[in-house]
Parts: sequence; C-alpha cells; structure tokens
Amino acid sequence: MSLTILGVLALVFFSWQKSTAYYPVPLLSSTCPPGFKLNANNECIARNLYNQYDITNKAGVGGLKSALPEVRDGFSPQEIDLGRYLFFDPALSADQTISCATCHDPNKGLGDGLPVSKGVDGHNLKRGAPSLYNVGYLKRLFWDGRASTLEEQMLEPLFSKEEMGNTPENLLKTINAIENYQKLFAEAFPKRQRDELIDLNEITRAIAAFQSSLLSFNSKYDQYAHGYDKALNKHEIEGLNVFRSFVARCAECHTPPLFTNQQFAVIGTPEPDGLPLDPGAEIPFKDNSLRGAFKVPSLRNIAKTAPYMHSGRFKTLRETVQFYTDGRGHAVPEGENLLIHWHIWEPNLTDYELDRLVDFLKTLTDESFRPIVPDILPSGLLTSKSST
Repeated sequence: MSLTILGVLALVFFSWQKSTAYYPVPLLSSTCPPGFKLNANNECIARNLYNQYDITNKAGVGGLKSALPEVRDGFSPQEIDLGRYLFFDPALSADQTISCATCHDPNKGLGDGLPVSKGVDGHNLKRGAPSLYNVGYLKRLFWDGRASTLEEQMLEPLFSKEEMGNTPENLLKTINAIENYQKLFAEAFPKRQRDELIDLNEITRAIAAFQSSLLSFNSKYDQYAHGYDKALNKHEIEGLNVFRSFVARCAECHTPPLFTNQQFAVIGTPEPDGLPLDPGAEIPFKDNSLRGAFKVPSLRNIAKTAPYMHSGRFKTLRETVQFYTDGRGHAVPEGENLLIHWHIWEPNLTDYELDRLVDFLKTLTDESFRPIVPDILPSGLLTSKSST
C-alpha cells in the first residue's frame, strides 16, 4: 500500500535527528537507465549515438570509431538505482541538510547555479560545482584534477568540514541504522549477507554507478553530426564553423564529442574582485608550470550551468567568449607570471562571430536523460524536490 502524504510527513525528521524507521520503498530497478543496455551478466553497458556501432568486422579489422574514451560502465541496474537514492539523500551529510544533489541539481544542469558552491552552515567554498553530465568518461576530477576515480572524488565532499561535514564513522553509523538501506544494499549487493554491515566501498560504488549513468549525447549538435542537416539553423552552423576554425581554435581544447580534451590549461581567467589567484592544478601536481591551470571543462549543457569558470567569474556565455578574444593574458593579476596555454591568443573575433559562437554553444544542450528525483527517500528525509 502506498504511503499517504500525511504518512510521509510523519516520517520526516528534523535535520538534527537520525532517521531509522522502516517503511515500504520501491524495489530497486531491474532495468538499465536510458542510454544503457543490459547484458547477460546483469551489467548496464553504455549505448549512445557515438558507440552504438560495431567497430570491428569479422576479420578483426577496425571500422567506424568515435573519439569517446572508455566509460565507467558495467554496474548493475540495482547498484545504479541505489546510488540514485544515496545521491539525493541528505542523510549523507553531518547535519542531514545537504545531499550530493545540493551542488549537482538536475534542474540546473547538474550544477548549482552559484559562482562558488556552499557547504554546511552556508559555508562558501573555493570553487563552483561542475556539471556531472558524462562524468563517467572523465579521467581526472575536480577543477584541479586531484582525483582520478569517482570513488576517490566523492570522499572529499562527504568528509570535508566545509562541504558535507561528515566523518566515515558517522556516515556508516547513520546508513546502517536505516532499515530501508539495509534492505536496499542487500538487494544491490546480493553476495553480501543480509546482516552484514554496509561499508564505505559499497556506498561509494553505488554513487559512482549512478553518476556514471548521467549521459548527454543527443543534443541538436549530435543530431547534426550524425547526418541530420536540418538540426542546426544558419546561425548555429556559422557558430559551429567559428568554434572549429583555426582562428578561434575552440575545438582544440573542447574536443568533440565530449567537448573537452581532458587536459589542464592556464588561460589567465580573472578571479573575483579582491581574491588572490587560485593556484589550481599547481598544488596536486606539484608543478609550477600549472600555476593557475584548471581542467578544461566539457561544454555539454553549458547553457544550463551559468555562471562560468572555476570561480563563476562570468555570468553569461557572451561574457565568457568575449574573454577569449580580448587578448592573451590580459586578465592575469599583476605580479603573476603565468605560462598561458599556447591555444590562448588574440583571435580578434567580431561581435557577430561571438554571437554566433554563443548560438552554437546552446545547441550542446541535451537533458533527455535527466535523472529522476526520488519521491521518497529511504531515510525518510525530504529531497530538495519535495521541500519546494
């Protein structure tokens, strides 16, 4: 029997309380999310416009290929669905007010729409939250590339005092005390014993499974690239030509189809007024040549994820593309001698070309596989969806 609204409200606990009650939640999905195909081993394998082809013939000779790197797939439908519950559940934070979706909101392109994100107690963080679309294809994570796997990446926000504020001990105590999660983890990980305690590896694997399912490969641009020439209008095609021209050189760093080459670049983007230079990738890589370098972000759904740059310095796409035509190193703080990436120069694009470039960037929007926010969480806490 489904819960009534009154029953749901009765199960909602204040943020300082722990939710331990059991009540019916749906069984985990046994089907893969859109963009994946279930194989005989109960694994979801990515299938999209760029990898739906057989790239070898019977003789083993290579055929049609795409520039997509290897993706994290092979998770079970149940692991992915469990990760979806965990992703939206504020029970993962110390005070039960913040979930992963707080900074990666499906309604905001899986970002949060802020110049820099906010953690527990409204604490301002150093950088903005990047979108998670196609994150399963990325080899380095965070703006400065300090993590190389999704599991490694998620440990920092979970256990950072400024972000979700939790500790491994408290997180495991909280999740293990929720009877619904005991049931769902046993369902997602059938080899474990029902009375076995949920461990951190299972939590991070489930969230990684969900994050890897966040695909975006069916935009107007993708339809055009696969042969539907009416997908883009005249202005958008002109913008595409600017984007991939040797003058603008956008595509050399924002390489299709991911629209990132996954490298790090020093572009000399200005910091917000009054803030010192963010050293970026210099710190984790211990390389002075990477001072002020940041990961080249994907441009997928870029129209949905304003403001832009690691610090949200630019409010609009038009401001952002203007930065690239204003001259090499023009915004570098006084006293800094940064090694600006060689692709950053002075293309001297006209206002018309910049406007057309923005038109093209908007064609990279595709939210057809936007994740579904759970109506009810295993913890009984409210999602951001149900609190608005």
